[in-house]
Amino acid sequence: MEKELEVKVLGIDIEDIEKKIISLGGKLIANEVQVNTLIDSKDRPIKSYLDAYLRIRQTKDILNNKDYIYLTLKKNINLEGIRENLELTTEISNKDMMIQILKDLGFDYNEVGHKKRKSYEFMDARIDLDTWDENTYPFPYMEIEVRDIKHLNEVIKYLEIPQENISTKSIVELRKELKLL
Repeated sequence: MEKELEVKVLGIDIEDIEKKIISLGGKLIANEVQVNTLIDSKDRPIKSYLDAYLRIRQTKDILNNKDYIYLTLKKNINLEGIRENLELTTEISNKDMMIQILKDLGFDYNEVGHKKRKSYEFMDARIDLDTWDENTYPFPYMEIEVRDIKHLNEVIKYLEIPQENISTKSIVELRKELKLL
């Protein structure tokens, strides 16, 4: 189980912020193309009994020329000013077989989104620059993953990010706001 503390930064120019991160010493640690499949049940949505979502992520790691497939249950624990998630993740070898197993268990709803992600190590934080396909989420954003709220505030201050651009919402919540779900 992995614990992450993160926020999203919305309303940014992704190319400008990437240039800024690099100019301030950010180190590229990942360049990926992802296919994310949200898994749920029409009759008993995961959100109705657990503040979480289930996802299968196929990742093409461009830097290392490798492919991965992970199944993740991402549970949310809301904290003031930051989003805390507990991730239960396992690597799988066959996405179609996993989807069939989950379907047989009652998870009969899938939604697929395509994302490009560049990740940087910056001030001991992980910064992901995400761009989804137009139908999944039409606006690029940045995720900042940190140790604690103090660390987050240091990174935000250094990058000169306006407070009004910071969100603790999940991609699912952002999509619902745009009526994409």
